Amino acid sequence: MLAVILMTTIGLFWLAFRVYGGWMSRVFGLNDRHLVPSEGQYDGVDHVPTRTQVLLGHHFSSIAGAGPIVGPILAGLFFGWLPALLWIVLGSIFVGGVHDFGSTIASVRHKARSIAVLARQYITPTAYKLFLAFIWLALIYVIVVFMDLTAATFVNVEMNGSGVAVSATLFVGLALAMGWAMMRRGLSIKTGTLIFLPLVLLAIWVGDMLVFEGGLLPTVGGAEKNSWNLVLLIYCLVASITPVWILLQPRDYLSSWLLYLSVVGAGVGLLVGAITGSAAVDGHWPALVRPGDVTALGVANLGPLFPILFITVACGACSGFHSIVASGTTAKQVRCETDTRRVAYGAMLIEGVVAVIALSTVMVLSFGADTLRSDPITVYASGIGQFLGSFGISPRFGSHFGLLALSTFLLTTLDTCTRLGRYVVQEAFVWDKNDAKGRIVSTLLTLLLPGILVFVTYTDPATGTALPAWRAIWPVFGATNQLLAALALLAVTVWLKRTGRSWAFAGIPMAFMLVMTMTALVMLIANYGLTLIGIIATALFLLGVMLAIEAARAFRLGEVGPEPVTLRPAEAMGD
Repeated sequence: MLAVILMTTIGLFWLAFRVYGGWMSRVFGLNDRHLVPSEGQYDGVDHVPTRTQVLLGHHFSSIAGAGPIVGPILAGLFFGWLPALLWIVLGSIFVGGVHDFGSTIASVRHKARSIAVLARQYITPTAYKLFLAFIWLALIYVIVVFMDLTAATFVNVEMNGSGVAVSATLFVGLALAMGWAMMRRGLSIKTGTLIFLPLVLLAIWVGDMLVFEGGLLPTVGGAEKNSWNLVLLIYCLVASITPVWILLQPRDYLSSWLLYLSVVGAGVGLLVGAITGSAAVDGHWPALVRPGDVTALGVANLGPLFPILFITVACGACSGFHSIVASGTTAKQVRCETDTRRVAYGAMLIEGVVAVIALSTVMVLSFGADTLRSDPITVYASGIGQFLGSFGISPRFGSHFGLLALSTFLLTTLDTCTRLGRYVVQEAFVWDKNDAKGRIVSTLLTLLLPGILVFVTYTDPATGTALPAWRAIWPVFGATNQLLAALALLAVTVWLKRTGRSWAFAGIPMAFMLVMTMTALVMLIANYGLTLIGIIATALFLLGVMLAIEAARAFRLGEVGPEPVTLRPAEAMGD
């Protein structure tokens, strides 16, 4: 059954890319004769024309992170696999894909500026300021959640987290070497892949062989996890201000291969398991889980299916964070307009496949209280090991491989978010983006709040038990992230409307996401009251209401005509 679900999903996504993606390309008017920001604003640091496969690797790695893994697993555990699967498939095609594609091409057409600038031009100046504040808050949440998850991965004794940390460190070193060789020595992408991808697999093997009983780092505040959080803060600071070619591009490219391999390996494992009748890949988890089924086992439920499902799955179907990546780093590296369909819409559909694989790691489990309390990272790593074991790979190595793939995407998202936060601060204060001092100060300002929140102790409002930072923040992170998606779709819808293009294909998903996320925020406010999370949820709700009002006013304004474009030089047409 799992193999049939996976193959059907891949078939639907391929059809969507060809048919629906092609139709949207015509609506957006993609034309490779148009000059793109990576050429017109080339600076060698952020604006750099990038090969399609490398940019796809960066974009995919940046938007993936833990979202398409943690979200689907949580949703599958608490609601059953069927609602999660339907939302992943339909959401990826008609909501998340439209959001990502629209955000990317809109940014490319407006000099690779943020979605907030789009709001300023087509909605109101007030909307621009509100958008910047909302985007910055969303980035803060992403950094806190993914930093805590990364640190938790590195101290996971059951999954040899110390070995994963060693592999991740070696991986970063290999990415730096590949970036230097490609830029300074002219190493081709094909040769670089043939050299460095096997070295990455060797790094995984080395980490898998090493076991550190006492952990790798001395403890801070009585926990090694705190030590890793400090290391990750320093990593984010350094990685987010370096040129994209030295770390961001090669690391994201290599990490995308890790996820491709884990997805293909898991898919093949499911197929082999189906052919051989292996019980390890049989579906056991119920298609639907009622709230009473969960509470009867003494486990706190996430909440009602509507709207909680749509803020829990997040990146596996739709994510506002994608619009920040699209208009932050990706639009600055696109080398031609038709690449936006391949990179943005294509990456969202691939991420949907990742989400289905993650959901499959739940479907092979047996329903019970212990499973419901399981860490999603452990569920995912164990499932990947189980799937790879179907064709002879050691489950231990398979689990280590899955865990490293996850941790590298977490690292990718972390420093990408920090870089994007730097862009927002520089844009808000109108600081020169080429000024080194400004880059450092804006990065420090972005990391200040995560550096505090990641060390705060959180408790469950219902039970009073201590919660890890990522689990406490996830509901408000999900609501913030999905509301940002709704608002990004709102900006894209207004842009399409005011430039005389078809807009309903973006407007309908926008309305759906707006209703779901605003309802979820109201529930969070009611549940958390005057706690930190409750106060932040209230602020986000008010920001969302104000932005929706501003957009409603702008929607009634007349058309302004298509945005101006500049044609590429004749000598560049043949590249």
